[in-house]
Amino acid sequence: MITRSNYIQSKILNHHDAAKRISLWKMKGNKVVFTNGCFDILHKGHVSYLAEAAELGNKMVVALNTDASVKRLKKGDDRPINDNDARASVLASLGFVDTVIFFDSDTPFDVIKMLNPDVLVKGADYDPEETEATSKTYIVGSDIIRKNGGEVKAIELVEGFSTTSVLEKLKS
Repeated sequence: MITRSNYIQSKILNHHDAAKRISLWKMKGNKVVFTNGCFDILHKGHVSYLAEAAELGNKMVVALNTDASVKRLKKGDDRPINDNDARASVLASLGFVDTVIFFDSDTPFDVIKMLNPDVLVKGADYDPEETEATSKTYIVGSDIIRKNGGEVKAIELVEGFSTTSVLEKLKS
């Protein structure tokens, strides 16, 4: 019998195993949704965003920045607060998240190209219609998804919820 802890850990995969799982899902007719981020301190904004993204398909994949890639994003000297294993475990414990994978590069481009999800999702601070890769609102990988017949979506963010605002409240 699989324990709940083992079940959570079974959702955290390397790229090769994630690609095999996603291929199997697609063969069964599932629509695979993909998003990515740091998800450092999980809060209501993250949960709302991920739940709404998961509604766009049957299976939800979250690509998680490694600790090193979070540092390169310059979110702050003390970031990430939680290491990638802790962040992955929390994400994998959400019922609507089916798989969590790590990416260490500055963008998830290679992961998106390898996994080829059906739907690519980012927050509404990005523009699904933006095609200029140098724009701050460009969604990395959107060109690949569209070329392969997929969808690119943006989801409204819950105002007042961000990891930065949580950390600011803790410091005050």
